Amino acid sequence: MIDKLEFLLALARERNFGKAAEICGVTQPTFSAGIKHLEEMLGVMLVQRSSRFLGFTPEGDRVLEWARTIVADTRAMRQEVQALRKGLTGRLRIAAIPTALAMVSALTTPFRAKHPNVQFTVLSRTSTQILSMLENLEVDAGLTYIDNEPLGRLRAVPLYLEQYRLLTSENSPLGDRARVTWAEVGRIPLCLLTPDMQNRRIIDQLLGAVGERSDPTLESNSMIVLFSHVRTGRWASVMPEKLADTLGLTEHLRSIPIVEPEAVHGIGLVVPPREPMTPLAAALVAEAEQVARSLA
Repeated sequence: MIDKLEFLLALARERNFGKAAEICGVTQPTFSAGIKHLEEMLGVMLVQRSSRFLGFTPEGDRVLEWARTIVADTRAMRQEVQALRKGLTGRLRIAAIPTALAMVSALTTPFRAKHPNVQFTVLSRTSTQILSMLENLEVDAGLTYIDNEPLGRLRAVPLYLEQYRLLTSENSPLGDRARVTWAEVGRIPLCLLTPDMQNRRIIDQLLGAVGERSDPTLESNSMIVLFSHVRTGRWASVMPEKLADTLGLTEHLRSIPIVEPEAVHGIGLVVPPREPMTPLAAALVAEAEQVARSLA
């Protein structure tokens, strides 16, 4: 039955029978037969069908919630039994917002030193996508904002506070200043993350609070793209202080504190509130708590 519940989770993620079957490594007829068998076992229709996937029935939505719990518990059990025999092994999947990607190594490097048989997959995603991926068991943990938009029932481990800097050339407007205000930042051309990113929504809120609005000359969902433009000396951007420090400043590039208001937002590790946690997630939470103490 577990494999049929895995089919249901894949269908919830992909919203397409063909793609879900491919993800599960089976043919579409086998996949459809598995969903049909699950419906027969439970005695209810789970999926609204025509020539394509139309969504879940009310019963299907409820079964989907149970499927997430049952599959998560099954995976946790398998991990724990395997850990008892071989130590911690497997693949740890982490999704992080672009502004926090540079901090992932602060978790994975000491983790791997303690658990050398664990492999990692690190994905760059929006905060909204991270919540969805955690719900659908696509990742084990996320690195995201924990104090700005609702997290739901997720467990959060605070890591550090994101503080904002204007990155610009020393010869550009405001480039010779010791600090700048958000109002001043709003009056110069900027390259920023795309509006689907929570960092961009935070910046828009801060600029709006002082009567300015962002009208970026360039948008991207990649901080590397923004930073590469700033490094040419002809662009400016707003970036978290830790990210700017990690990417590195050139001789003529400046990182200037933005004040009035001096805004900060918390970044943390988030995991599903399941008990018991999977051994991999539990070990990562323990590592995050240790990193948080070192950064305090």
